Amino acid sequence: MKEIITTILFLIAVLDPLGSVPVYLEATKSLDKRHKKKVAIRASFIAFLILLFFILVGQIILEGMQVSLDAFQISGGVILFLFALTMIFGEGKPESEKKKITDYKHVTIFPVAIPSIASPGAIMAVVLLTDNHIYTIQQQAITTGLVFIVTMLTMLILLGANIVQKRIGDYGIAVISKVMGLILAAYAVQSILSGLKDFFTH
Repeated sequence: MKEIITTILFLIAVLDPLGSVPVYLEATKSLDKRHKKKVAIRASFIAFLILLFFILVGQIILEGMQVSLDAFQISGGVILFLFALTMIFGEGKPESEKKKITDYKHVTIFPVAIPSIASPGAIMAVVLLTDNHIYTIQQQAITTGLVFIVTMLTMLILLGANIVQKRIGDYGIAVISKVMGLILAAYAVQSILSGLKDFFTH
């Protein structure tokens, strides 16, 4: 149970549902309520399918390239750490992603599904969390279920995005995003240390 809670908290940190709120509101500002709802639902499901794809074939691709588990853990940790740094010290996930919006008619996939929900950090995280060498099929299935739960939580937050923004405000969302970045940075460092330890003890 403790592992499940830890994984959920980590997935919330890496998917950063609240950080997607300003991106979603900016992307859908020219749409009516019905279409806004459609974007929130579709973007969340598309993001989950993208993450599911990498859960299923991400490691196969890496092993096909003859990337060792230790190298993958270290490189994955470095990428997650750099991603976390942009969350902590950068202008923030919402602002950088809002600037990428150029076509307000086709915002479901980009930037709401990718990279707001299914970010590069989230993709790397789910591949690390479902490593065939570390986790059993049952554990990987549970993690996949947890990824689905967190993406559905993201969908619910997006559906209530206006209320969330009014209650917390852009400043509050930015602060929470930075805290999530700190949690993610800690996990990334742990992944790097584990990879280095395994590499030198083999």
